[in-house]
Amino acid sequence: MTSTTAELEALLMQRSLTDAQLLEAADAAADFRILPNATVLKIGGQSVIDRGRAAVYPLVDEIVAARKEHKLLIGTGAGTRARHIYSIAAGLNLPAGLLSQLGGSVADQNAAMLGQLLAKHGISAVDGAGLSSVPLFLAEVNAVVFSGMPPYKLWMRPAAEGVIPPYRTDAGCFLVAEQFGCRAMIYVKDENGLYTENPKTSRNATFIPKISVDEMKAKGLQDSILEFPVLDLLKNARHVREVQVVNGLVPGNLTRALAGEHVGTIITAS
Repeated sequence: MTSTTAELEALLMQRSLTDAQLLEAADAAADFRILPNATVLKIGGQSVIDRGRAAVYPLVDEIVAARKEHKLLIGTGAGTRARHIYSIAAGLNLPAGLLSQLGGSVADQNAAMLGQLLAKHGISAVDGAGLSSVPLFLAEVNAVVFSGMPPYKLWMRPAAEGVIPPYRTDAGCFLVAEQFGCRAMIYVKDENGLYTENPKTSRNATFIPKISVDEMKAKGLQDSILEFPVLDLLKNARHVREVQVVNGLVPGNLTRALAGEHVGTIITAS
């Protein structure tokens, strides 16, 4: 069913916001992509930033070179320090919303550090309301750094089990890509991509170059390379219908992925 703007407005004025006909009409409304030429990169906290200079400096150089041809929104993960603070806060029986705030503070620190390393190239780190200036940064210098943790804070939806925030930096970066209608979402980690088992601990791990969300869940791999909620976000997305996971410790991988090459693992919505 294709609804006119007038029909949709009439439904919004007359019906509940959960009304089936209203939801169908809203779903049929035309989509508008805000930043269709931009790519979101998620730089892993534990997998990249926590490794320090040896891992981060080459990646910084690659980002600086890549921004000559690509518009980049660079999100940061939280990493080991967040895991440590989660352990302390969970031991104190604090709620998921507070853990979300604490984890966000670590992702903020990583964004600040990465922003300082890129500052001499004119690339700034923004947070909170500063995200409204992202189009200006992209227009001027083709890149901007942001903290990957979604700002749910005390409003974080509790997980089905435990108090670890279910929506963390993988999800936060994907949501930025989807809401801005970006062209691609690339996760920069320390593995070549998705495997059948943890390649760090299993010799029998087999690399998977491409897989769908449903196939990942069927194989029990839903929490093996990305945060579990990302799969459902991807499945329901309108704009970003696949994500790519690459090994940022291998020089050139990010550049190749940005150029559209099939590097690492591609996970598709369907």
